[in-house]
Amino acid sequence: MTDTHPLLLHAAGGKGLGRRAAECFVACERREALVYVPAAVLWETGLLIRVGRVRLGRPLRGFVEDLFSNPAYQPFDLGVEQVCLADEERPNDNPFDALICAAAATLALPLVTRDRAIQDWGRVRTVWQTGARLGRRIAFEPDEAE
Repeated sequence: MTDTHPLLLHAAGGKGLGRRAAECFVACERREALVYVPAAVLWETGLLIRVGRVRLGRPLRGFVEDLFSNPAYQPFDLGVEQVCLADEERPNDNPFDALICAAAATLALPLVTRDRAIQDWGRVRTVWQTGARLGRRIAFEPDEAE
């Protein structure tokens, strides 16, 4: 599962990604792993484009079509359950973070994020920087401590 920031860093060439986050996206590009992309990530991306904080060189729809043309990236629709989870527990006051964390919790997957509030919150496992190199085995275990 990915947060917005890591996905956008990856789309921009990967500079600034933590080592383990980068490994995750590289494995997806090779179709050796899956990354789920919550609908909230796409909506947040669209808003960031609209206010000029992100430039993808194409409209959101084009970005989404390109992203999901690789079956290693899977959309994750948000429903009533994720909204309720996001309302009940959240790592901070950011509604996107709450929904993204609810998506990760629903699938019991680690979240690729560098967001310290989410890492410190401890309710979802995170992947960013630490851990041994994975080599040929693709298994993205969460970071134990960032």
